Amino acid sequence: QVRLVESGGGLVQPGGSLRLSCAASGSISSIYAMGWYRQAPGKQRELVARITNSGITNYADSVKGRFTISRDNDKNTVYLQMNSLKPEDTAVYYCNCQATLNYRGQGIQVTVSS
Repeated sequence: QVRLVESGGGLVQPGGSLRLSCAASGSISSIYAMGWYRQAPGKQRELVARITNSGITNYADSVKGRFTISRDNDKNTVYLQMNSLKPEDTAVYYCNCQATLNYRGQGIQVTVSS
């Protein structure tokens, strides 16, 4: 089993930046990819960014060039650096990992508003 703990969300003005962190614990050797999803009110959950153990990344078109996903294997942590934030980025962000099963964190609120 894998436990994921997210941190770093909050309120930011448009154009600002935030960095989300997701620390994994438990059966981490079984993880082969980690990522971030988000869900805004009234909308479907969508993949924001994903990174594999080999470092291959992919992003939603809406965040390309603004968001960067990275991982620190020593700390078993994945990060999402979010720059040039827009009001439409407002959502609950969930950390996700793919292992023998898929696991998800509890979610963290990101609000972009002036």
